[in-house]
Amino acid sequence: MKTSLLVSPVLAAVLMAALPAYAAAPRIDLLGMSAPDAAATRTIAITPGTRYVNVTGGDIVTFVVGEKTFTWNFLLPIGMSSFELNRVAPPGLLDHTVTAYVAPDPRYMGGGDRSK
Repeated sequence: MKTSLLVSPVLAAVLMAALPAYAAAPRIDLLGMSAPDAAATRTIAITPGTRYVNVTGGDIVTFVVGEKTFTWNFLLPIGMSSFELNRVAPPGLLDHTVTAYVAPDPRYMGGGDRSK
């Protein structure tokens, strides 16, 4: 009896600790979309020392990595504020993890008269 009372909380704790490992990363199409370089409104150079970039939802950014570039249009769903840029970069372009921190798109921040 005492053993089963101890096993249940321990098993629950182990399972809860493992949940983040099984959490599915968001689909790439929920992170925005590739865009032509000519559409970019910003350019950010990524060096070996770059660990993160700060952008705003709706930004179209060209990332320069050495001699290569890629452009991304940041269109994240509500509630998501960061992801690993490596997920959307061309394969092999980034040799280290770079996190994109995405501020909410100001066009969708609300405002106006809410009494109507």
